[in-house]
Amino acid sequence: MLNKSHPVGFDTVLVANRGEIAMRVIRTLRAMGIRSVAVYSDADADARHVHEADTAVRLGPAPARESYLAIDKVVAAAVRTGAQAVHPGYGFLSENAAFAAALADAGIVFLGPPARAIEVMGDKIAAKNTVSAFNVPVVPGIARPGLTDADLIDAAAEVGYPVLVKPSAGGGGKGMRLVEDPDRLPEALRSARREAAAAFGDDTLFLERFVTRPRHIEVQVLADQFGNVLHLGERECSLQRRHQKVIEEAPSPLLDAATRARIGAAACNTARSVDYVGAGTVEFIVSADRPDEFFFMEMNTRLQVEHPVTELVTGVDLVECQVRVAAGQKLAVEQDEIRMIGHAIEARVYAEDPGRGFLPTGGTVLELSEPEDTGVRVDSGLRVGTVVGSDYDPMLSKVIAHGADRAAALAKLDRALGDTVLLGVTSNIEFLRFLLADPNVAAGQLDTGLLDRRVADFRPAPVDDEAFVAAAAYRWLRRWPSAQADPWQVPSGWRIGDAAPTTIRLAGGDRTEHVHLTGTPSAAHVRVDEGETRSVTATVEGNVLTLTLDGIRREYRVAEDDGHLWLATPTGVAMLREVAEASVRGAAEHVGDAEITSPMPGSVIAVQAENGTAVAAGAPVVIVEAMKMEHSLTAPIAGTVELLVTPGTQVRLGQVLARVLAAPESPTTSPDSGGRPDTDTDTAEREGNPA
Repeated sequence: MLNKSHPVGFDTVLVANRGEIAMRVIRTLRAMGIRSVAVYSDADADARHVHEADTAVRLGPAPARESYLAIDKVVAAAVRTGAQAVHPGYGFLSENAAFAAALADAGIVFLGPPARAIEVMGDKIAAKNTVSAFNVPVVPGIARPGLTDADLIDAAAEVGYPVLVKPSAGGGGKGMRLVEDPDRLPEALRSARREAAAAFGDDTLFLERFVTRPRHIEVQVLADQFGNVLHLGERECSLQRRHQKVIEEAPSPLLDAATRARIGAAACNTARSVDYVGAGTVEFIVSADRPDEFFFMEMNTRLQVEHPVTELVTGVDLVECQVRVAAGQKLAVEQDEIRMIGHAIEARVYAEDPGRGFLPTGGTVLELSEPEDTGVRVDSGLRVGTVVGSDYDPMLSKVIAHGADRAAALAKLDRALGDTVLLGVTSNIEFLRFLLADPNVAAGQLDTGLLDRRVADFRPAPVDDEAFVAAAAYRWLRRWPSAQADPWQVPSGWRIGDAAPTTIRLAGGDRTEHVHLTGTPSAAHVRVDEGETRSVTATVEGNVLTLTLDGIRREYRVAEDDGHLWLATPTGVAMLREVAEASVRGAAEHVGDAEITSPMPGSVIAVQAENGTAVAAGAPVVIVEAMKMEHSLTAPIAGTVELLVTPGTQVRLGQVLARVLAAPESPTTSPDSGGRPDTDTDTAEREGNPA
């Protein structure tokens, strides 16, 4: 596609991003023999991309606006390290025209399109009008600057209900409203303007007809500085949750060859409409009921999160293309020479808890094993010791599988996710496998609402008896003394008569169980509460527990942190903790009291009750902010509040924030139930959010 033997003229490139995309860009720069410069915030000082780059520059404190979004600091880092070019990745400054202009002023090449392309495509109204002039089909609607609520209400009848209210600026679903009833349109416009103004500083709105059973299909384009434009096929991105992509694939199972050629040509015309240069993506909406009819949605003037699926089916390194095009190389192939071979599917791994409404999680990566197999690629910013906090988007990695056909790729991706071990941070891996097993997904019968419809059916795998046995055996073994120890200290349960069991009380999922172990690790019996007695042997080497239960041998990866024990089981990851009996908890606690724990790492932004005062069950007590979302935590029971935090306190996942000492008339509540967030208020778009 481009002459790889031709020198590019860049010996140093700064990567203005973090996490898995920074790692992915550094990998290609290294292969090209180009020196890489990483940048980092204080939160990322020990991050993987910092260690992998040839050199690294600190930008500032953890908040993105003081580090990764600080244009002056990024440009200064590029100048100081002698970088001739900057790759922005995605999110952060990747579609910021002011950043591109600042680099140009400093004599540094921006590995992205011209500023005009960013500006036009960043304004959805201007983008629709621009591409329409190049015969690119757009969704019927009304889009022009300065539309008032009255203008939009008058136009809605002609556009046809249902209508979609959309903000001209921004993305990620902020400010979007689906309206099916004309009577509800005025209030939808008012709320959409409020949200758009808060998120993007611009409350300009426009209307589109809502496409029924929509599918999200995008086309990868590549353009050089000589007016040549190619497309590299399409990607299906219909599996989304709240407008955020989760699973993507190439090619789309919906399109036939004729439609693929037409939508590809429309994407190239979109690029031509703004004299595009570099790699970009044109997004279309297609009705599942009318797959031959497609409409322009928007153009992303950057590399997309899901670009690996295109790379796997075409064999083209898009980052290398970005570098070579920016260096002035000319595309050396024709459109009919581009081939898509096989099928590729990508799953995004997020730090979130699907079993608790997809709340963001976090923590320290204690144990990590990412799949290595033919046809499997992992783009990851993780390593053991990585601290996943609440300052940035929760995407951790991407697992991508390539197969001869779609069925083979699906099966390979499921196996790869099953082979992924991530202990210390709760993730969505189990939900991803649940989604891949959906019959509609397997059949390619997708639409943008499918994932949200299936969420209610998802149930995390329960923590079963074997997980309790494995966790108890691990704790038991860790307490087992050496061969030279005093035999009276060996926890074998020996006594005159029958042996006494060693009992370990564990909580996991929605269960709390007593596990009774008798004998020695090489020959023991185990019983979970009043269940059957089973034979067990166990050994531990490092973080690997080998357990033989009733003759069946299994290995478990195990890690401990802050009282929690993480266990990689055959069905996923279980998190358990040892809990004391009620009678020995301490004078400050008694049966019936309840703890309010943080459902995610973040910071306390407000307390809603005074220490020592009475609260009713359900009353708000503490508000925690994480990922720019506010979560109000309420009292599980009526009683007296004991506050353990103040506004500004940085908190961990599961940290106890307050206790409610039960009122005499209050029904008892399990101390493991904790406070639950009753509202999720999205206060701003996530910084660095890769749409």
